Amino acid sequence: MTTVSKHRIRYALLSLLTVALGLASRRFSLVLPAWVGAYAGDALWALLVFWMLRFWRPLGGSTKTAAVALGFAFLIELSQLYHAPWLDAVRSTTLGSLMLGHGFLWSDLLCYTLGVLAGVGLEQLWARVKAKASTHAARVIRN
Repeated sequence: MTTVSKHRIRYALLSLLTVALGLASRRFSLVLPAWVGAYAGDALWALLVFWMLRFWRPLGGSTKTAAVALGFAFLIELSQLYHAPWLDAVRSTTLGSLMLGHGFLWSDLLCYTLGVLAGVGLEQLWARVKAKASTHAARVIRN
């Protein structure tokens, strides 16, 4: 299996996990702390955008991917200021609502930023763990 394929599998699984967490944050919002129910879905949505872009370009830089993901998320949020009848009809569907939202909120921009930063942070953590594991394996082989 190629490196690209391995990365794509990882990003696909992370995307599915993020979708599940996002849907769960909406479904169980009444039993979660109020701030989780209010903000987690937006952060997870932006994290999903980040994972999907990483799936598309798994060997690209995470900083560049983060900038594109954040730009996309901000554009979607800004699009919520525009209310054409056809666009509001799309937003009234379940999928349209999940993808495009309904109304502009400044707090969503912060949530998107935190979601994308979480993706970058998780990637950096993964890289450190992987580097530490390979260093440890090299020491074991030498001894």
